[in-house]
Amino acid sequence: MLLTNLPAGMRYYLGAEARLRRSVEDTAMSVFEGWSYEEVLTPTVDYYALFEQGMGAAEAQASFRFTDADGRMLSLRPDITSSVARVAATLLADNKRPLRLCYAAPVFRQQQQSHAEWRRENTQLGCELIGTNTGAADMEVLLVAAEILQRIGLTDSFRITINDVSVFNGLLAELNLDDDSREKLRKLVDTRDQSELQQFLAARSVPSELVHSLSRLALSTGKENVLDEAAAIIKNSQSIDALGRIKNLWRVIESLGMQNCFEIDLADVSGLNYYTGLSFKVFVRGIGYRVGRGGRYDSLTANFGRPEPAVGFVLNLDSLVEVLGRQSQAKADGQGPKPIQTSDLATTFREVVKRRALNEAVRVESKE
Repeated sequence: MLLTNLPAGMRYYLGAEARLRRSVEDTAMSVFEGWSYEEVLTPTVDYYALFEQGMGAAEAQASFRFTDADGRMLSLRPDITSSVARVAATLLADNKRPLRLCYAAPVFRQQQQSHAEWRRENTQLGCELIGTNTGAADMEVLLVAAEILQRIGLTDSFRITINDVSVFNGLLAELNLDDDSREKLRKLVDTRDQSELQQFLAARSVPSELVHSLSRLALSTGKENVLDEAAAIIKNSQSIDALGRIKNLWRVIESLGMQNCFEIDLADVSGLNYYTGLSFKVFVRGIGYRVGRGGRYDSLTANFGRPEPAVGFVLNLDSLVEVLGRQSQAKADGQGPKPIQTSDLATTFREVVKRRALNEAVRVESKE
């Protein structure tokens, strides 16, 4: 074994990149603090069963697992939300609600190298708002995410796409489908595969009105007009209520002049088994995959003995640093501190101390 090489999916961070990571993390934690979130540090190693309950068995399978000396199955944490949900239901069970908790910590997953986000160690910046099921809570986490992206310098580069899973679930409830067919339909809508979607619905004799609604849903991405178009063709109360919740959020977004930072994507149905209401994804120009996601998960804390509503999000620090690093490199090419070159140590370090007192960067080049 060549110990000069790192395992696949792991890496070092040096110099400017390490400083940039620290800066982005500090900025995010400062924003969380400004919104009254308290930091929580979760264990790096925990019971594998925790993540099976929190993430679901399929997602937890990607974790790094091992047994301890007593034969208990443990795991490097592949997720932080599960740990936060447990601490809310146990150690913080008697604390006043709502709880506002935040974190910045690495997670570990066994990704295939062909996967778009194939790093096996990623640092998550995230927050959870637990104990309230209101539109104000949903709006809060959206604005916290947006503020972080703005403060780290991505104001003109990011988009947050929002949806409510009950729009699709309401349509799904009108169909008599088994679990496999429901999952197949979800994937067809999520991937916007119109041809396969039409064939799938035709093979199951779905009423033409529902065929039209589902087909339109798979194309429904844009601004407020998307909601009006959906409301004109969708009739069930569950979906209509969900459209109303999105519309209320959009009104706030417009009142803040932030509509260019957000889009509505009713075809994003990738988190049906986890989210229970609002769901959203974060994209940044220059990265070919999402850099964050979040939403409402009102069923999660029940796994730990205390059912209560919750909403939150995570941002991928590694992906954010990747795009910011490109921007910084483009600006910094050919720049840097002018070297201090003298042969006299006293003269050299008088100049160094003088510049550092002004918080200027220095680089000493000795002629000894």
